[in-house]
Amino acid sequence: MYTQLEIESHLDGKLQIAYLNDEKTFNSLNKTLLSELRTFIHDGSRDENVRCLAISGRGKAFCSGQNLKDAMSFSDPDEDRVIQRMVIDFYNPLVKEIANARKPVISLVNGPAVGAGAMLALICDFTLATESSYFSQAFVNIGLIPDTGGTYWLPKLLGRQQANYLAFTGKKLSATEAKSLGLIADVFADENFMDNAMEVLIQISNLPTKAISLTKKAFNESYDNSLNKQLDIEGILQQEAAESEDFMEGVSAFLEKRKPEYKGK
Repeated sequence: MYTQLEIESHLDGKLQIAYLNDEKTFNSLNKTLLSELRTFIHDGSRDENVRCLAISGRGKAFCSGQNLKDAMSFSDPDEDRVIQRMVIDFYNPLVKEIANARKPVISLVNGPAVGAGAMLALICDFTLATESSYFSQAFVNIGLIPDTGGTYWLPKLLGRQQANYLAFTGKKLSATEAKSLGLIADVFADENFMDNAMEVLIQISNLPTKAISLTKKAFNESYDNSLNKQLDIEGILQQEAAESEDFMEGVSAFLEKRKPEYKGK
């Protein structure tokens, strides 16, 4: 099914990890890979057995960004707006798929994340990274602007000053610096990275998935809402969460003083 992704399944299918798998190009992005990532997120989001999705890279890099030869290789090389078509047809659908996924989507950054590769990591629900990895908004180095949701998320994650600084300069930001700025969630030593990351993924995979999905939805909607509107949404989504099987299990486990066994329903 996939030609440029390697899929690992854990916990009887509850946890699915997609590895970008083109070490020769440091996992650069192309039309096929972007389409496969979108399919991976779309299908996992709708699979009732899946509780958590993750994206990582094989080899020395997480993702080196867009493969420029591929971006320019539409069937008619003389057609106008080639880059705009690439953004609209391949990047934007993936950004929306991750944002709207009903399951948590976590990036595991195992090495450099550059340009669109950096944004691929940062548009996930949260990002875990190795100490040796770094992030660079390298779009400016070839005369482009941040895409892959960059102009939406960077000012919200960093504030105007830091977003402008990183976007204007393309500075390489170490994983430790990225965490200190609130750009990523956590950093682990390289030698222990997958062990530590798996602990987090396993924890997420065993939590009440619907509550996480509704939390994600509420957070996403908050960026465009007034306080009063957001409070209304909290009431609506809280009721939806309270009607889940996991809520009843959580209450029962609390009253019975035992560990809950959530089913993600």
